[in-house]
Amino acid sequence: MTRALALFLLALCTNAFAHKASTSYLQLRLQGTELSGRWDIALRDLDYALGLDTDGDSTLTWGEVRRQEARIGDYALRRLTLRADRDTCRLAVGRMRIADHSDGRYASLELVGDCPHEPVSLSLDYQLLFDVDAWHRGLLNLDFRGAYSGLFAPEERVLRYSVAGASRWTVFSQYFRAGVWHVWTGWDHMLFLAGLFLPAIVRRIGGAWQPAASLKVALADTAIMVTAFTLAHALTLSLAATGVFSPPSRWVESAVAASVLFAGLNNLIPMVYRGLFGLAAAFGLVHGAAIAGALIELGLPAGERVWALLAFNLGVEAAQLSVLLAVIPASFACRQSKGYRWFVLIPGSLFITIVGLLWFIQRAFDIDLGIPSS
Repeated sequence: MTRALALFLLALCTNAFAHKASTSYLQLRLQGTELSGRWDIALRDLDYALGLDTDGDSTLTWGEVRRQEARIGDYALRRLTLRADRDTCRLAVGRMRIADHSDGRYASLELVGDCPHEPVSLSLDYQLLFDVDAWHRGLLNLDFRGAYSGLFAPEERVLRYSVAGASRWTVFSQYFRAGVWHVWTGWDHMLFLAGLFLPAIVRRIGGAWQPAASLKVALADTAIMVTAFTLAHALTLSLAATGVFSPPSRWVESAVAASVLFAGLNNLIPMVYRGLFGLAAAFGLVHGAAIAGALIELGLPAGERVWALLAFNLGVEAAQLSVLLAVIPASFACRQSKGYRWFVLIPGSLFITIVGLLWFIQRAFDIDLGIPSS
């Protein structure tokens, strides 16, 4: 079992440094029969799919991107189909620019087009990058006789909208899935949780690790930490996403990295080993402010903001509890084993500490260390 846990941790670590789960940002407006918009696709994703780095020096230049502008546009258009009722709309790429997002540079494609007639319903069939990245997601902002938001995923590649508007259940399901996706693909979030979960089956007593008394106690304690984190996360996320306050992104991202660093270091050099739910809540405030930017880019439906925020935060809680249920019962069987402490707890915490430190240096001092961010 100890070996299985070590392999699980290794797989998590490897994935964190593999090709990063990606996001594109699609903005569309349909006014009458005229289409216009913008589609931002990460350059690293286009390079991964199309091999834009032609000289193989691992540095993608503007010249390399510009020379393949037509190829990029063709690649994108072949993976997006719009239909007005049952008729296919025409879509073309105008100019391409470079846009900066929090996680790197993007090719920003200007979209123009038209539909055969003014539709009652509009469907969007999105196939970008799913063939090479199962974690890819597309965030949609649509102006179609009202403002709509959507999330494309491998399991939901077609979104449909009508002049009657989206139902409350549609809004809830979209934002719930977005919350789940936020946890499962957010490596700083997952590493912070790992720092809390690794010692969940043992207790620091008298300067030594002692096994937890029962699985029920381990699950209950960890669930309390997760819920405290989610409630705090929900508070700052809601305030930031609705514009009540807007902390500087560099400070927030640096604080998130510091939380990962502390979560790992606290297992190696115990500083706080009682009342960890309070620590989880404190760092939950930071993580909530960090994710607000992504939720703002996804957009909140004007008439359903509270419903969308509730769904998103319930998705976060459900995803965290799913990780808890997958990890804690399996690791509980190893609570008596010294191997768990020496081959899982200590090396896992060391890995989290190192990554958190590198992320902090990278974000706080704006130094590119080549470490993939969340």
